[in-house]
Amino acid sequence: MAFRQPYVDYASLKELEGARLIFPLIEYSYRDVDLMAVSQGPSLEHFLGTDRQGRDVFTRLIYGTRISLTIGVVAVSIYTAIGLVLGSLAGFFGGRVDNIILRMIEIMMCFPVLFLILTLAGFIEEPSIFHIMLIIGLTGWTGIARLVRGEFLRLRNQDFVQAAIALGFTRARIIFRHVLPNAVQPVFVSATFGVAGAILIEATLSFLGVGPANAPSWGQILTSGRNTQQMTLILSSGFAIFVTISLLNLIGEGLRDATDPKLRK
Repeated sequence: MAFRQPYVDYASLKELEGARLIFPLIEYSYRDVDLMAVSQGPSLEHFLGTDRQGRDVFTRLIYGTRISLTIGVVAVSIYTAIGLVLGSLAGFFGGRVDNIILRMIEIMMCFPVLFLILTLAGFIEEPSIFHIMLIIGLTGWTGIARLVRGEFLRLRNQDFVQAAIALGFTRARIIFRHVLPNAVQPVFVSATFGVAGAILIEATLSFLGVGPANAPSWGQILTSGRNTQQMTLILSSGFAIFVTISLLNLIGEGLRDATDPKLRK
């Protein structure tokens, strides 16, 4: 008998007469504990086995997909927003504003990103997913800012920008309404690569013991496999990270080839 407490009692639901029910393929939650199936290998009941707490690895791996992708997307969204604003201001105004923002970019680039993240995470007593997303977002904006700045330097002397200035439009409208929509095309390509990088950074932090301890992210599963020497945990989470990052990189390369006229045959 399994000593687990599922959120839904599937056994009692199956005994209902005349009810049309569709059950999931895996009747486990990522928190369910089966004390009679601790550290088991793959089986029909547990496709990828269980960990030392008796939790289903396959269920945690699937749930970790949402955690890892959320961390990647939200972190990239944060530093993309910061990079868009700072890069737009630097490229449009130039002069002293450009010099100040460039110095900020150079200072940020002088520090190794991973060590900077580890330093910031060291001040947090109980790191959570939100902290990881925020730290990655606050440290990864330099590439986006430089990219947007270069696009603004190329576009600010175009005829449509000079016409908008001659018509008396406000600077905010010219920047965010006219110039920025024409400068964000390369940003989407960079953001795609950034999601893959953020997932890899989260896995690295969790592997080093800095990430959230309870969230079933791929990095946390990989860390559990290292601590318990369970190859099922290591191989499953490592394969998920490898496949996801490879697919995101391929998508980024496809977007780059599709949006850059110089790369078209």
